[in-house]
Amino acid sequence: MKVLVINGSPRVNGNTTVAINEMVRVFDQEGVEAEVVQIGNKDVRGCTACGTCSRNGRCVFDDVVNELAPKFEAADGLIIASPVYYASANATLIACLDRLFYSTHFDKTMKVGASVVVARRGGLSATFDELNKYFTICGMPVASSQYWNSVHGREPGQAEKDLEGLQTMRVLARNMSFLMKSIALGKEKYGMPEKEEWQPTHFIR
Repeated sequence: MKVLVINGSPRVNGNTTVAINEMVRVFDQEGVEAEVVQIGNKDVRGCTACGTCSRNGRCVFDDVVNELAPKFEAADGLIIASPVYYASANATLIACLDRLFYSTHFDKTMKVGASVVVARRGGLSATFDELNKYFTICGMPVASSQYWNSVHGREPGQAEKDLEGLQTMRVLARNMSFLMKSIALGKEKYGMPEKEEWQPTHFIR
């Protein structure tokens, strides 16, 4: 089992890292390989809707997005972690995710997704909902925990004092490990769900 963890924080070893590390420790215990890639401190531009990826199968801007693509394809699960800015995820992370999900054409069905959000106080649930939408538009089951996947902290290291938040991260990692393993067994016995031909319905004609 492999999990790709995208850290959307621009701060190296900040509170988002504290939350991620709590999960990685559990993944190690569960025999799940976790790779963490920090992109919040990189120069990532947004999508320009140029359509090049539909022809080439990769984004025209050759940066960390194209580096993440094969890692995402090989992974059984994806974790997206972000600090909260104005009740939203880091803009760099959103730019990365828009391009990553749109430019990659491999089947994401039944890869397990989980979002993790970190903030001083508010805006967590809005950001949590925002990130989960990347999973639910492409057939990815969303792993849950004992609470919404959030940890509190402002200054570096403060998240270590949020004991409930860290417990939520551990439970999330265990649940995600179980779900990925269960899906792998289900694929062996039952195969993948039947796919229907897409029926695009446009509201402006």
